[in-house]
Amino acid sequence: MAYQSLYRRYRPQRFGEIRGQRHVVSALQNAVVKGEVGHAYLFHGPRGTGKTTSARVLAKALNCENLGPEGEPCG
Repeated sequence: MAYQSLYRRYRPQRFGEIRGQRHVVSALQNAVVKGEVGHAYLFHGPRGTGKTTSARVLAKALNCENLGPEGEPCG
């Protein structure tokens, strides 16, 4: 088994797994569910606050063909 660093192995894969950013998660999740996603999002803040993780989960949700009932990404 190949070595994988802990921050990559345990990175959140769904909106519900992101902690400490409830206002950001709810805004992104509502945009996906309603189909009113903006043409661009700017993720800004200090290191370690979940910017990349939030962007990855949003990208997974937008590219998912069978979106969950609450906007959760598939697979």
